[in-house]
Amino acid sequence: MPVDPLWNSTTALQLAAQRRPGALIRIGRQHHCWTLAALADRIGCSPATVSRLERRTRIADLALVHRAAREVGVPRHILMTSLAPPPATATTATRVTASQRDAEEDPMRRRTLLAATAAAGPAALLMGLDDALADTPAPSGAGPLDSRLTGARALYDRGAHARLLVALPGLIADAHQGAVSRRSLDQARLSAVYSLASAVLIKLGSYDRARLTADRARTWAEISGSPLAAAAAARELAIVLRHQDQHGAAQRLMSSATDDLEASGLRTDATAAAYAQMLCTLAYTAARAGQRTEALAMTEEARRAASRLPQAAPPGRLFAISPAAVDLYAVGVHWALGDAGAALDAGKNLRPEQFPTAERKARLGTDMARAWWAWQRPEQTARALLDAYRASPGEVRDRPAIRRIVTELAERHPRTSGVRELHTAVTRAS
Repeated sequence: MPVDPLWNSTTALQLAAQRRPGALIRIGRQHHCWTLAALADRIGCSPATVSRLERRTRIADLALVHRAAREVGVPRHILMTSLAPPPATATTATRVTASQRDAEEDPMRRRTLLAATAAAGPAALLMGLDDALADTPAPSGAGPLDSRLTGARALYDRGAHARLLVALPGLIADAHQGAVSRRSLDQARLSAVYSLASAVLIKLGSYDRARLTADRARTWAEISGSPLAAAAAARELAIVLRHQDQHGAAQRLMSSATDDLEASGLRTDATAAAYAQMLCTLAYTAARAGQRTEALAMTEEARRAASRLPQAAPPGRLFAISPAAVDLYAVGVHWALGDAGAALDAGKNLRPEQFPTAERKARLGTDMARAWWAWQRPEQTARALLDAYRASPGEVRDRPAIRRIVTELAERHPRTSGVRELHTAVTRAS
């Protein structure tokens, strides 16, 4: 189908280059001679929402932008250009080195600064990430991006959230530099960096930032055409929506993404694992919305999907799901449905050695602790949280919902076995 000459005009191309998707939607609407109300009726919102969408440069609802752009006819490549964050414009300062000794000390100074920054804790480090999200930094040139992304994922898997936050600005900068190639692999890699940023921000309870990074992950996944990158990005965004009490939107997004993945044929173990993971997330999302039948049905479907997968996912797999991991999700599903007894029963045979990463081992402890706490068993709750803390301190210390349980345990049951030890460990490490 030929592209309307409007979208090859100087105005449209400049607006795309200026990253102004709302202005593109406005000229498309005006080209059709539609009022704000007419477009609002077509995309299911109010005229005031369309007006804000057209005027603002910051995107609050990526799905609405896509609907509006599709309705007015903005071509996909023009829209994607307008949604992509701007390339790095910062320049690296040139430093005149007074002596060879100064030059040798520079790396040590950088390492010292890095360690001091990481020691400040995740909350303080969010400001550095904010800067990187507002204005993409200049490339760091710190080394091969693939190996650094693998290392960043390893930090996430260890629950080393502060160190990961230190690494993310450089990863974002270099992934953007790589995506200049316009190769789908480099674009998918940039999407993966933003998905990883979303994952750690969700852990820390920073949902507005996680919404932004998840939106960017979806944009770059769509540009790349990678079904795995698209699934990962959709999953992170759905989790954010769930935390923001937008359960319906989260379910619609997850259902659509799961259907798209299934339609790809699931020809490889990697896509089969992604499908099982998406079903798990969809089940938990349904459970949080109080939809018992759907949640339990999705959990069983996830078990069937994971049954042909290995007991331990191969290293480097984007969706490291396994049969044991599905059973761990079942613990969370039953807890979310308000059935602590069923949650404890679902997890009674799970053991830390079934999970390859510290993050998953700790997640076993925190999920069981939530169930024990709902069952009003403070000693078992404290024991499970101590197990989680020993596996990965960050999974207990940095997650607001888990810290609340630690605080409540200390306030209500200070003399219960394990409570003082747990509270001391968590507060001392903060």
